[in-house]
Amino acid sequence: MAKYTGPACRLCRREGEKLFLKGERCNSDKCSFNKRPAPPGIHGATKKKASGYSVQLREKQKTKRIYGLCEKQFRGCFEKAENMRGITGDNMLILLERRLDNVVFRMGIATSRSQARQLVSHASITVNGKTVNIPSYLVNKGDVIAVKESKADNAFFKALKEAKNALMPKWVEFDNAKLTGKVLELPAREDITQEIEEHLIVELYSK
Repeated sequence: MAKYTGPACRLCRREGEKLFLKGERCNSDKCSFNKRPAPPGIHGATKKKASGYSVQLREKQKTKRIYGLCEKQFRGCFEKAENMRGITGDNMLILLERRLDNVVFRMGIATSRSQARQLVSHASITVNGKTVNIPSYLVNKGDVIAVKESKADNAFFKALKEAKNALMPKWVEFDNAKLTGKVLELPAREDITQEIEEHLIVELYSK
């Protein structure tokens, strides 16, 4: 699947729930999903009985869109999870959470995963003192995530220094004043609060 470049709010409407793809806007009155929650298109409001395959496909599409991945990336993540010990669905979600762009988002450095991906791609983030510009880079326990020193004077990061520390999962921490954070633990399934039924994705790919 090619990269989606259309309106992000259209994806939320298609999945029938907020995916929080646009950061703060999703929590404001400007959110398009609040005004038009029905799926896009002239037949959007038409109610149809969903088949088992349709339910599985929608869950996969929703999860892909939450984390901003294309089909090839998402399928690769599933296959890696399948070859790991443990429950495949849990492994897949944990791998998605360990992506550097997601960790930057979880630490509150960015307001959305798409913004976090841009920060990483533009070489604004370091891991253990080394610049990493690969959004799919998997972090490990104890990794120190920081804003690159040469980027700290950027207006965006100056504002971040003065902002309050955002609420974040218990497995990460970030100090806005120092622009430095740390991965305290690897995420567990119970740390992922987004409503995802991963067993449907496993069933879909296992056919």
